[in-house]
Amino acid sequence: MTAPAWQADPYTDALRTGRGPLFLRRPDGWLLPLEVERWCADPDDADQTVLERCRGAVLDIGCGPGRLVAALAARGQPTLGIDVSPEAVARTLRLGGSALHRSVFDPLPLEGSWSTALLMDGNIGIGGDPWVLLARVAALVAHDGVLLAETAPHDVDERVQVRVYDGSAQGSAFPWARVGTPALLDYAESAGWAADQAELWTVAGRAFVALRRAPGALQNSPESLRRRSGLM
Repeated sequence: MTAPAWQADPYTDALRTGRGPLFLRRPDGWLLPLEVERWCADPDDADQTVLERCRGAVLDIGCGPGRLVAALAARGQPTLGIDVSPEAVARTLRLGGSALHRSVFDPLPLEGSWSTALLMDGNIGIGGDPWVLLARVAALVAHDGVLLAETAPHDVDERVQVRVYDGSAQGSAFPWARVGTPALLDYAESAGWAADQAELWTVAGRAFVALRRAPGALQNSPESLRRRSGLM
């Protein structure tokens, strides 16, 4: 597996300083702003609605600089963040959270027993194939586990190659996805989640979905999901 694109220097530099500008850049030049300042701040009101729904042991996938991991740890809730960026992991540890430098498709502690999994800040895009990611997360949580995901605030279903870009330098290209709530529910239905029981809410222009793992969900191996997503 090649080095994760989120280790690109523009992203690392932004996390070190705690500020942007930083973007995901498509080949056609379109830019998606990344909210580095918000990620590096304390949880806001929208984040609090997610934290309030966390139950049991929490796995924060793509934890970034660790604001949610640290907030949950401060409440005494067992929480682990994972991220492919060493700087993100280092910042999370400095905040007092627990974190590993790991991809969601790598072997992880307590597989199949996490009570809550988080995919925040656009992380439903990890790997560029939402179905693969949702199926992997279904294998990570317990039989009654819950996924709390943030979706695009509009109806979109896009898979693209992007680069991390700071206005001058950019990293290597990697696959990414953007999905709104309707698309997420479509993918979830066949990826091991009870989409018909989803809870939907919006706060301050941000959209969220809570999904419960479907009874008898099929367990796809990490190796098969890696192959499907092209990560092997």
